[in-house]
Amino acid sequence: MSRISLAVRESSKLVKAQGSLLIAEPMKGVSYGEVVEVVLGTGETRLGQVIDVSKDATIIQVFGGVSEVDLRNSSVRYRGETLKLPVGIDMLGRIFDGLGRPIDEGPPIIPEDYLDINGAPLNPASRLPPSEFIETGISAIDGLNSLVRGQKLPIFSGSGLPHNRIAAQIVRQARVRGKEEKFAIVFAAIGVSYDDAMFFIENFKKYGALENSVAFINTADSPVIERIAIPRVALTAAEFLAWKHDMHVLVILTDMTNYCEALRELSAAREEVPSRRGYPGYMYTDLATIYERAGRVEGKKGSVTQMPILTMPDDDITHPIPDLTGYITEGQLVLSRQLWLKGIYPPFDILMSLSRLMKDGIGPGKTREDHRGVFMQLYAAYAEGVRLRELAVVVGTEALSPRDRRYLQFADKFEREFIGQGEYERRTIEETLDKGWELLAILPEEELKHVKLEHIKKYHPKYKKKQA
Repeated sequence: MSRISLAVRESSKLVKAQGSLLIAEPMKGVSYGEVVEVVLGTGETRLGQVIDVSKDATIIQVFGGVSEVDLRNSSVRYRGETLKLPVGIDMLGRIFDGLGRPIDEGPPIIPEDYLDINGAPLNPASRLPPSEFIETGISAIDGLNSLVRGQKLPIFSGSGLPHNRIAAQIVRQARVRGKEEKFAIVFAAIGVSYDDAMFFIENFKKYGALENSVAFINTADSPVIERIAIPRVALTAAEFLAWKHDMHVLVILTDMTNYCEALRELSAAREEVPSRRGYPGYMYTDLATIYERAGRVEGKKGSVTQMPILTMPDDDITHPIPDLTGYITEGQLVLSRQLWLKGIYPPFDILMSLSRLMKDGIGPGKTREDHRGVFMQLYAAYAEGVRLRELAVVVGTEALSPRDRRYLQFADKFEREFIGQGEYERRTIEETLDKGWELLAILPEEELKHVKLEHIKKYHPKYKKKQA
């Protein structure tokens, strides 16, 4: 649980209970985010957090709700510090709730330190540009939208699409290349159903994914304030592993839509003026305080990389949540309902997806020398195949030229064999690029204008057979 200091400041009386909030008398020196103790008339004590301060009142969100609070006989005691997470290297392999309390029946961790869950801003001058490849084992990511250490690359999904399965697959499969590199995954499930929570827990345990992972699970019936805290708790653990233990940490946050809904619920309870679709006007700034905790720092060996996952309401990519996320992050991976209905897993919409930092993390010494040319050629060929598929609906396949039919064949096989792969199938980047060359062999050689001739002679299946 969070650490509470021994010093207790003067307490104040409660004035009003409103929804999930308590309103207390104003007090000088109280700060935003400060931890408080709500002392009930029964003598029971509950923790809360200050979420608004003014000259008229102090607004408190209580962990566990306020339905049993007797205003007349209850009071608030201020602790003078923010929520802090006990951290230690033995967090690896453990499962916690949204406030960092163990829920895996294991013992409490032995803290090496207590860290403020809000973190500390990184000095922009000390930031290093992301430049090293992280292998997820999924071809649609590794081959075409590569993830780079220190990057923030979200997955945009929709209701009913398999983002939870993809998240679990990435946790099982993700690696950094290099024998001496230390790698860990911090996973946070935000406001998930009990069934989804059990899916993640059982999946991680069954396939040994917990060994180098730290999992935080927040279920939908938990207090709203816990949903606000859990991404910050997860990132605090990630920063500890990265900056104190020189680990490369991949943080997966799912589902950020539930986080934003909790933000909207709190905003409404505070009677703030809503912005787009009822979300608070400061949602962009709030999301930035989470996403900008990714990066690499000069003088530190470790790194923090983020893959937030969010479900787009009504598959609307212009909705405020994906829209604001796209402004802050460095690209997006978009799931396609059309591909999912075709039975393709994982259903990544390649033409809607983008990794802006990919160019810095691929190539000789990082992935393979032909990576840049292969991904450009695959993109170009698939885009042409999709265009011709739409044309064939109008004029018929028979009206297309032999060259056009090859592109149609390529697009179909590309979706089934390159984008599509087994849920428990892990492909190395070499296997992904070789798979790309197999598909490019469908096209005439003169159509391969984005790859170097020397790479065609070295990796094209026709020439590899001759060399063998």
